[in-house]
Amino acid sequence: MAAFKSIALIPAAGMGKRMGASINKQYLQLAGMPIVARTIAVFEQSPLIDAIYLVIPPDEIAYCRENVVEAYGFKKLVAIVPGGSERQSSVLNGLIAMRAHVSADDIVLIHDGVRPLVTENMLRESITTARLHDGAVAAVPVKDTIKSVEDGIISDTLRRERLWQAQTPQAFRFGTIYTAHKSAMADSFSATDDAALIERTGGEVHIIMGDYRNIKITTPEDLILAETFLSAIERESNQC
Repeated sequence: MAAFKSIALIPAAGMGKRMGASINKQYLQLAGMPIVARTIAVFEQSPLIDAIYLVIPPDEIAYCRENVVEAYGFKKLVAIVPGGSERQSSVLNGLIAMRAHVSADDIVLIHDGVRPLVTENMLRESITTARLHDGAVAAVPVKDTIKSVEDGIISDTLRRERLWQAQTPQAFRFGTIYTAHKSAMADSFSATDDAALIERTGGEVHIIMGDYRNIKITTPEDLILAETFLSAIERESNQC
């Protein structure tokens, strides 16, 4: 099998209104380090990752370069890309930016900038699975009973054993995800994650086991929870 690269694409262009902070959520401190810096650091330190592309709101690029990229000395970060009006367009901007530097079979791991507790094992499993299939999505089984509701009335109780909570990373061969994004843009189709763009074309996206601690930090409560998880992870690491 020919050599291939694995590239991280980290969209962090959201405004974070639910956090209620004076700065965007990706720059809030998590145990003394900006959330997005902690996320980038996982990919920076992983021997599996060859390059990193970061997507940031256009008016925050200078701030991010100084206070995140340069402050923490990230060497794998190839480019800070201006984000779009929504997540899907931001990811497409990132794919366009890397297009001239990757091959169709290189693996792109798309990962939320405010999901800093991703593990090395998730990266490994995502890359391996994306090489064999149309895509890979980290996910965890749903714990609660899920109801389908219309106008405030329960219309159905969904079968919990078939339900998974999608996380990131979501990994794909570059050619596959780039084509899916371009097709979605042409058709004005929008989705809440990248895997859905592959699904609409008939592609098979496989699940890899995520981690219940791999949370997306969007509210003040999430930040408290992430701090607790991070402390537990550090204790577990020190005991090994």
